[in-house]
Amino acid sequence: MEVFRTPEERFAGLPGFAFEPHYCEVAVDGEPFRMHYVDEGSGERGVALMVHGMPTWAYLYRRMIPPLVEAGFRCIAPDHIGFGRSDKVLDDDWYTIERHSIALRSLVERLDLRDVTLVCQDWGGPIGLRQAVDMPARFERLAIMNTWLHHEGFEYTDAARRWQSLWQEGGPMVALQGCGLVMQNYLANFPRGGAEPLTPGEAFAVYEAPFPDNRAKAGPRRFPLSIPIDGQNAEVAREGQRCWDALLGWQKPVHFIWGTADQIFSESWGRQWASHFPRATFDALEAGHFLQETHGQEIAAILLARVAGEGTAAP
Repeated sequence: MEVFRTPEERFAGLPGFAFEPHYCEVAVDGEPFRMHYVDEGSGERGVALMVHGMPTWAYLYRRMIPPLVEAGFRCIAPDHIGFGRSDKVLDDDWYTIERHSIALRSLVERLDLRDVTLVCQDWGGPIGLRQAVDMPARFERLAIMNTWLHHEGFEYTDAARRWQSLWQEGGPMVALQGCGLVMQNYLANFPRGGAEPLTPGEAFAVYEAPFPDNRAKAGPRRFPLSIPIDGQNAEVAREGQRCWDALLGWQKPVHFIWGTADQIFSESWGRQWASHFPRATFDALEAGHFLQETHGQEIAAILLARVAGEGTAAP
């Protein structure tokens, strides 16, 4: 198995990201991989485990980390295998949601994380929520942003279907990825409001830093093709259903924070999901799919306020 490790110098001088790198050896299918994570803060108020999706890495959480650290949280923001500073398997077929989930579990166990607030978005939802389902004693609350769990009756939007089709072999998003323009395309369509988004040049530098060449981008290429639309990816569908069913009995706090200008995961879907938890909170932001990018400080403030209000009257 061929594994690539991005040179550290490619991450030098990234705007707003002065966090020291930390590494942990995780085991997947008996093979060791080096997984990167940000580790900031004292942790007297517990751990905030911040799980990213596609095509991002821990950088996406840079605006959320300082206020959470100031409030007493220890912020752990890992990079999935194939992303950020973590090892990158060069074989596209290696990447499955199962392996990403195993790697994250290995990290949680190796670091012995407890009193965890899960903060998840995009693919960080299916991968991160599985940890709370499988290790509930380690988790104290869920903070869910613009994501989903596949389950019976879930309807994928037309935008989600188009998105997956664009990543088929020879599709336009594959070409954009090869040119390093995927995240620039996302940011160009962000709604205004919140912090200023990265400039096109900054976006290119930040989100291309992990990938010196196209071979290293196998991880991001596989995420869209892993969506269980119309019977595809049966294992992902089964795991989504299992986690959905298990979380229906979740008795700890759940806080939804949703970017309303998201065509993939709509506000109506977010509110519907929240309705399954009798005491869940729901906060809407005029933001896009990657709401952490422009509204990270606002998200942190909302989360801290919701945590402070736990145990009071229903929202």
